[in-house]
Amino acid sequence: MPTNELIGLAKLMRMAYSGHDLAPLGTQLIARAETDTSGHALMDLSTVLQLRGNRNLALTMQTQAIQIQQIYSLPAATKTAKIRLLAIMGAGDLMANTPVEFLLENADVTLDIVYVTPDLPLPDQLPDHDVLFVAIAQSDQNMQQLNELHTALASWPHPVLNKPERIALMSRDQACSLLKDAPGVVMPSTLRIARQILEQVSDAQLPMTEVLEDGSFPIIIRPVDSHAGKDLDKIEDADALGVYLQDMLNSEFYVSRFVDYRSPDGFFRKYRIVLIDGKPFVCHVGISEHWMIHYLNAGMAESAEKRSEEEKFMIDFDSRFACKHAAALLAIYERAGLDYLGIDCGETADGKLLIFEIDSCMIIHAIDPVDIFPYKQPQMNKIFFAFRQMLLTAMQRNDIKIINTL
Repeated sequence: MPTNELIGLAKLMRMAYSGHDLAPLGTQLIARAETDTSGHALMDLSTVLQLRGNRNLALTMQTQAIQIQQIYSLPAATKTAKIRLLAIMGAGDLMANTPVEFLLENADVTLDIVYVTPDLPLPDQLPDHDVLFVAIAQSDQNMQQLNELHTALASWPHPVLNKPERIALMSRDQACSLLKDAPGVVMPSTLRIARQILEQVSDAQLPMTEVLEDGSFPIIIRPVDSHAGKDLDKIEDADALGVYLQDMLNSEFYVSRFVDYRSPDGFFRKYRIVLIDGKPFVCHVGISEHWMIHYLNAGMAESAEKRSEEEKFMIDFDSRFACKHAAALLAIYERAGLDYLGIDCGETADGKLLIFEIDSCMIIHAIDPVDIFPYKQPQMNKIFFAFRQMLLTAMQRNDIKIINTL
């Protein structure tokens, strides 16, 4: 690879997952940045720093990179590209945007990424493209960009996937409102609550039953705009809430009642599903003795039994889980209104679909070790094929639209 080309998130994360020491590469990128007139070295350095846990410095490097240039390009994995995809992203960490790169690692798709910020709107000159994909995730920080994109893309000459006005509805409280009475769905009311209110609860001045419309302790709490389980906790009573707030400086939190979704064998199971053009695909199954499941800490790599269950779940997914929850998944697709949507979910004791979160930026990848997870590659390839097919379908719809206007 020429030294001035962008390495990109997918390759860098694959290196990190395989145990590659990224420190020497980081040093090389720092040296490159002194002479690289593009923003490539700084953008890759930002990713390396994030993967190494240095978030604040990483975001500083990213800001500098975006100020140098807004548009970054990654070639297709094949010699001939059949689709040109333009993705709009915002500044932020690895959870701030849909990580589209992972979906295109082996595809005949060129990817141009244009970054927008509150100070840098869409440039007048953009790369030629067949489809535009809005990859910016919902957050308080991103609402200005999403609102501006809603206006800018209203009459866009090319197909637009994941429209910004629908992404804007993916906050935890709004998503809960969207799915409140969806058939076959359980999603506890999630409220955005000011710190002062929660302090009143912790001081026994206000009962939790007057705050939550559908329950009381135990509750699930997390700061607004936190992801990947950061500062997420289960709180058993008012005293524990007081202790939690002592360690948090945040002014607002998302709060919902806790649902015990343990299976009869005592394990919790969390499923990551993605809807692509409305069709569900399973991405992974996390099995743990703890209610807060992250795939990386669920011990999947260490347990052949858990992996065997995940493999069987993937094989049977279309005929069992997807069939059982077809009405619920269809309702989620229709109410969210997004072409590409991730769902983290479980099942309640009575068999309903328990929704933890829906959003457009969940990480879907195929970088798990093949020797440990050989069954994952076929499943992930199905997802990547479906994503490519979604792009092609959007192009075909646009061609028909153009023909009909002639």
